[in-house]
Amino acid sequence: IMKDYCANFKDYLVNKKSVSKNTLNSYMSDVKHFLSFINKNGKDNPALVDSDFMRFYVDELTKLKKSNATITRNIASIRCFYQFLIFSNETAYNPAKSIKLKKIVKKLPQILSGKEIELLLAQPNVKELKGCRDKAMMELLYATGIRVSELVNLNVDDINIHTGTLTCKNKKGNRLIPIYSTAVTAISEYILKVRNLIISPDGGQALFLNLNGRRLTRQGFWKIVKSYAKSAGIVKEITPHTLRHSFALHLLENGAELKDIQLMLGHADISSTQVYVHLLNDRFKEVYNNCHPRAKLG
Repeated sequence: IMKDYCANFKDYLVNKKSVSKNTLNSYMSDVKHFLSFINKNGKDNPALVDSDFMRFYVDELTKLKKSNATITRNIASIRCFYQFLIFSNETAYNPAKSIKLKKIVKKLPQILSGKEIELLLAQPNVKELKGCRDKAMMELLYATGIRVSELVNLNVDDINIHTGTLTCKNKKGNRLIPIYSTAVTAISEYILKVRNLIISPDGGQALFLNLNGRRLTRQGFWKIVKSYAKSAGIVKEITPHTLRHSFALHLLENGAELKDIQLMLGHADISSTQVYVHLLNDRFKEVYNNCHPRAKLG
């Protein structure tokens, strides 16, 4: 029975909610864990779960030392699951709705300095196939600030070498982003000298390929960046979005308008872009406290 619930919920997420692949994987993982838990506690039907049982489940997640962010995501997933059950006329009650979501303290993203960016971009050995590709990818990411998921989904015709522009396509529309000349050169070198040598019949129009000739994955790119960060001696916590965040803050530091940065990043709401203003203010405070002679007196 539980397998049927999972299969039908997955169908609902894909065909009714049109969620992204990452959201689908998160929701399914959370709900499978929840259904397994209620099964172990003697319930064979999620419609029998009440808000007291939901609080019991949250307590169990807390005992497992799950973070507030993980618990909050679990509750959101389970709420969506019960919306599906209500939609399917399996129940009229959502026991997760009354559970208060825990407040999450949002960590500001780590930013690489200009020197750290230079170090990172200098790591790939461009005389090798892999290094030439990796240099092109990292230069493009820092040049445009696109998401890693957008990077790996690029096709060859999304890059215009002659005009030095990138067309980034997603469900919400296209955005045209300029690319600085060093990045254009790196991408051009990769396309002319490497891509045709490694592409397989499964590669299609994918711009960036793994060494088996297929479209590179987000996870594959993430491992590549982590490896180069380590060899560059960068001790900061690197995430797949570190180059994106660094791109945004460096533009802001050098006088770019917040609205222009929002458009290049593809943020639907400018409040998402304003996090970089907070980062910039924090950096200015740090510089002031470290460098002003009277700030050191306290």
